[in-house]
Amino acid sequence: MRRPLNLILTILLSALSIAPSVEAQAPDPVKLVTAAFDYWRGTASISTVKMTVHRPDWERSMTLKAWTRGEKESIFFIIEPAKDQGNGTLLKDGQMWTFNPKVNQVIKLPPSMMSQEWMGSDYSNNDLAKSDTLLIDYTHEVTGTETDAGKKVYLVKSTPKPRAPVIWGMQKLKIREDYVILREEFYDEDMNLVKAMDASDIRPVDGKPFPMVWIMRKADKENEYTRLDYRELKFLATLPDRLFTLSNLRNPER
Repeated sequence: MRRPLNLILTILLSALSIAPSVEAQAPDPVKLVTAAFDYWRGTASISTVKMTVHRPDWERSMTLKAWTRGEKESIFFIIEPAKDQGNGTLLKDGQMWTFNPKVNQVIKLPPSMMSQEWMGSDYSNNDLAKSDTLLIDYTHEVTGTETDAGKKVYLVKSTPKPRAPVIWGMQKLKIREDYVILREEFYDEDMNLVKAMDASDIRPVDGKPFPMVWIMRKADKENEYTRLDYRELKFLATLPDRLFTLSNLRNPER
């Protein structure tokens, strides 16, 4: 039986009237990623993290102490095991330095080294320093939604800007509506998944939910991963300038 013309028009008009409201619910992708990044780092933070590097035939662990301030400053040191104690890394205004106490030498890393794996782990220098390259060098698009623990999760695709100095052909993120990053994926220039970082064990920290476990896993090697377990974490309003200096990298405050 043919539907009356006025009924068909009513259905079409109803669909058109709903579409703008659905679209309006989608957040601005740049603001979403920026807010999630700011949430992850906090205005300033101090943390103690156990890093476990797992391979099929061996496993090793180390403990790091880290300080971050804003989007461009972070410094962290190995505090265990004793043989690596004092090795430090400083990121400031897009530049990175490392310090090896055994040779008492500070080395400035070239930009190309920022993407290299740190201490044989699956995390790069950029990953550990929580570098803001994702905010600066990529454009972002919300491609869909799902749910986690009753909260909406936005699926974001990030692609490099023209001539951006990055190694990833694409990144994908899962960002919960409360700005908790649940997953980050890294793709090569051929859009093949290289590695992915998953967050879990979300607990309240200084009044906000935060993942206390992060695992970076290679896409083609299920039994190779690096796990970060936060042992201590505190978010602060600020931290003093003296922490983020080459002097402090050589002689860290205790």
